[in-house]
Amino acid sequence: MRLALPRWSGTLAVKAAVFITVMCCALAALLGVLVHVSVTHRTVGEARDLALSRLEDATAAFEAGDTLGPGAGVDPPGLPAALRDLAVAGERGTMVAEHRGRPTMWAAGPADGERSGRGVPPAGGRGRALAVAVDYAQSARTIEALDNAILWSSALAIGATLLVGAFAVTRVTRRLHATARVARRISAGDLDARVDDPRTKDPSRPQDEVAAVAVALDSMAASLQGKLLSEQRFTADVAHELRTPLTGLHAAAELLPPGRPTELVRDRVAALRTLTEDLLEISRLDTGRERLEPDTEDLGAVARRVVRAAAASSGAPSNASPGTGTGTGTGTEVRVVREARVETDRRRLERVLGNLVANAHLHGRAPVVLTVDGPVVTVRDHGDGYPEYLTAHGPQRFRTEGGAKGHGLGLTIAAGQAEVLGARLTFSNAPDGGAVATLTLPHTPPPETVPRDGTTPPGDRGLPDGAA
Repeated sequence: MRLALPRWSGTLAVKAAVFITVMCCALAALLGVLVHVSVTHRTVGEARDLALSRLEDATAAFEAGDTLGPGAGVDPPGLPAALRDLAVAGERGTMVAEHRGRPTMWAAGPADGERSGRGVPPAGGRGRALAVAVDYAQSARTIEALDNAILWSSALAIGATLLVGAFAVTRVTRRLHATARVARRISAGDLDARVDDPRTKDPSRPQDEVAAVAVALDSMAASLQGKLLSEQRFTADVAHELRTPLTGLHAAAELLPPGRPTELVRDRVAALRTLTEDLLEISRLDTGRERLEPDTEDLGAVARRVVRAAAASSGAPSNASPGTGTGTGTGTEVRVVREARVETDRRRLERVLGNLVANAHLHGRAPVVLTVDGPVVTVRDHGDGYPEYLTAHGPQRFRTEGGAKGHGLGLTIAAGQAEVLGARLTFSNAPDGGAVATLTLPHTPPPETVPRDGTTPPGDRGLPDGAA
């Protein structure tokens, strides 16, 4: 069974906690080592001084022929060999070793009247060592107790520091997460989103770096919102102001005598009117004033209707039949792989598909294929494909490639209307060439409605075999 990690796993809070823990452990280890060395050195020094003092007394008693004190003796059993060799050589020394299961501090020196400094054993025999044993168990327990105290106090200090540090860091990261959420909302189009950090409201409170980031983000959002609103108002005002003279210009163009110049004038007036209406539509999309009028629609029927409307507007013949799975119009083939009924705004859906079909004919090459596969609708041409900037970042207003026709607003409007529909519109290029626009609609199949007389509902008539 896999354990679910908390959401903050791997975040700044964890990294800060790990850093604090490592630093606390390092500091505790350093202080512990220093205290251990200092206390051990003092304890061992006191035991050594005591042992040497008793050795002095034992040596004086040995030279005077008196009885040696407790723990003293000549070549006593248990005397470490290294310390005995040092004493036989005429030197004095101390050593801690186990004796009868207890730690013992040994002090030893020469016993045959050979005082330290000459290093010559007595003639005619093997040297002897005078040694004193001092119980070192109490000192060893003291050092052990000190080490345990250092370990426990270090653990408690690390735990307390970790909790306090984690609390402090969590407060900072919580504010950073709030700032990041606001930044994501702004990037998604919610220009009213603000951080509103409480620290920025109270000048008496210290302003840290997180507050500075929050203020900068709020200022950026306000500035961006102001500029976008100004641009939207300008676009809407220009489009509205152009409608009146364009209406008069269109009426005047209709009064011109037939001829090639008249056709050119009418064509340019129509282009200006289309551009003005597109600008007004983009302005409405930018302001978020568009409202859905949902209804249940058959995607196959909508696709064929869009193709027939495109054929009628261009004057080209259309043979898209509502009772078949495929059809053509203005060189557009409709393929219904799998029918689907969706709840959507038909006018906006037709606008999206119409713009995609028109863009395919304007910038691509035939054949143009409109495919319905459940709630997914694709429009593909067989031209040079979409430019790289479009597949990477989406459509951009008034940007076209290679001197292509149009104003670059068709795909922008299609993307905006798809967003209003709650659909996802993506742009890609087919491996074998051609541009592919994919519209994925939210699909919630409506409940089946069967009339009381048992006949097939009107919306289900005329669908090809295998349709949903």
